[in-house]
Amino acid sequence: MEARAAAIEGNHLRSAELLAQLVDASSANADITREAVSQAISAGDMKLALRLVRGLPATSTPIEAQMLQAADALRSDDPARAISLLQSGSAAGDLAFVAPFLRAWAAADAKDQARALTALDAVSSRNLLSALVPEHRALILLKFGRTAEAQPFVDQAIKVSGGREARLRLALSDAYLRAGDKARASAIVQGMSTELGKAGDKVLQGRPGGIRIDNGRRAFSELLVVLAAELNRLRNEKMPVALAQVARYAAPDNSAASVMLGLMLGSRDRVDEAVIALRTVPDSDPLSPQARDAEVRTLLGAKRQGEALQAAQRAISGGNAGVADYARLGDVLANMKRNDEAAAAYGQALQLVGQGRPEDRWPLLILQASALEEGNRWPEARGLLTQALALAPNEAVILNFLGYAKLERGEDMDSAEAMIRKASALAPDDSSITDSLGWAVYKRGRIKEAIEILSRAAKGDPAQAEIHEHLGDALYRAGNRFEARYAWSAALQTAEDEVATRLKTKIETGLTPATAAP
Repeated sequence: MEARAAAIEGNHLRSAELLAQLVDASSANADITREAVSQAISAGDMKLALRLVRGLPATSTPIEAQMLQAADALRSDDPARAISLLQSGSAAGDLAFVAPFLRAWAAADAKDQARALTALDAVSSRNLLSALVPEHRALILLKFGRTAEAQPFVDQAIKVSGGREARLRLALSDAYLRAGDKARASAIVQGMSTELGKAGDKVLQGRPGGIRIDNGRRAFSELLVVLAAELNRLRNEKMPVALAQVARYAAPDNSAASVMLGLMLGSRDRVDEAVIALRTVPDSDPLSPQARDAEVRTLLGAKRQGEALQAAQRAISGGNAGVADYARLGDVLANMKRNDEAAAAYGQALQLVGQGRPEDRWPLLILQASALEEGNRWPEARGLLTQALALAPNEAVILNFLGYAKLERGEDMDSAEAMIRKASALAPDDSSITDSLGWAVYKRGRIKEAIEILSRAAKGDPAQAEIHEHLGDALYRAGNRFEARYAWSAALQTAEDEVATRLKTKIETGLTPATAAP
């Protein structure tokens, strides 16, 4: 009972230790032993998990424990045992779909190029990881120095890499450099975002960017990261954390696994564990900016603003602060309503960007403008938004921000509505922009049309208080008093501070000039 209570409270290590006591005292059945193993993996205590799993038959070993045993075998340079473990089968699930990738890398590590590529040929199109075949084929070909032959597979891999694109580009560029092809290494990092620009700059100078996927252990870790991300997307509660923990164990230098683990732990209210995991990513790692961002977001989400500010300031005080570091500091200060300081931090980030690419400048201009607007410095904010719009005239977020800000102030209403309409045409599925359009129409006195647009926005984002308040105001103006109070009540579910106070007043007394949404 204590172990179960500890798990519910999020103390998975304590749960694992209590269950292990039962196992060691021969008081545990197979179910308790399996739970002890799973809790130990979730907590990242792989030594305990590996000791406990020895007491389970292979056929009843949890999936995450099978993956852990395979990772342990790879760390011991025993790929044959790793493959055997994944092919053995279990009542918990079939992991044979991973085996062809391990066979390919086992052959590559043994310098058998033909057998490595043949193993990848055997991956069925029905395999859960079949989309990763081009990536692994490219990496294996580069391991053998076949850069021209790898190129089409590199192109395919990048197309389907999604959120892993920057990391994969760096890994492939390093593989090109090791193969002696500086030209292709440089080409693959051209135009990378400022966030990872330092690593890309190293590659352009002929030096490795710092990410390697060049052996079976690292490749297995990368497979686990992909699986964990997909399961997390499908809202699986336990397995993504477990697989991310195993990915870190398989390749402790896989910073992507640490960043993913930190984000997952933070989203599950395991904040202290998340921070510990994220801080294992050193400042020299290409994903260090992502790790610091995740740490700050996790702390802010837990309402630990002081610690978030300290973390952001530490990155600045290191003496080599970059654009991402100042932008991160601005985010924390803005969250704390220290708007003037936030605007100054974003200004520092803009100075570092200089006259760089428009796509690096305009997001910072928007952030600085937002801080200035919150600090009642609208003329300055308007000037920055105008600059941003000149850099990116077809960015819906800029058009919406500038148009809505003008709308709130009754400033140049025709232009404001035109901007918002253009933003809505560019991003028709964005509920916030649809809300802006509905509110613009409402402000122009077209109430019936406004209700139709605002109803669409509320359906698209039922949790956003601002949308429901706008809809309630429009309904009240149309004489639909009951429906208006229903919309205001819906808004009250997520509203905070002065907005919540305004909504309560409207629900009790109705819409007045004093309680109208701005």
